[in-house]
Amino acid sequence: MPPRRRSSSGYRGVRARPSGHFDAEIRSGEERIRLGTFEMAHEAACAYDAVAWRLGRSRRTMNFHDVWTREQAEALAPPSPAVTREQQRRQRELEQWLVIAERDERLHLEWARQFPEDVAAMEAFYAQMEEEKAAAAKKKMDRDQHHGQY
Repeated sequence: MPPRRRSSSGYRGVRARPSGHFDAEIRSGEERIRLGTFEMAHEAACAYDAVAWRLGRSRRTMNFHDVWTREQAEALAPPSPAVTREQQRRQRELEQWLVIAERDERLHLEWARQFPEDVAAMEAFYAQMEEEKAAAAKKKMDRDQHHGQY
């Protein structure tokens, strides 16, 4: 069987796009696994090799033959732009939650300063609920012990 021809990018699993970026993909059986779009062909080739390594492919089928360990293969691949965008979205979401939590805390402190009687009533209510909960637990424990004696 003749060796497989490499794409115009010069790397296995890497195609040049009209935009000037490079797509990386790998096949696993009949399935194509899209690895992302990269600015440099070298980055796309590194991503291909990292996944090829994880799939157990031979080093001969990789773009870079000097990779000997999984750690080296993973170090080759830059983070996928899709993952980076998802991480950025998640970070923005967490920052929004933090802003909301800080605002809620400020409003709660302001409310407690203006209405100390409400705070006292709320604390009394929750203390009573805890007492009732403890009494119910004690009653259940006593009942279980009583039934266990027979």
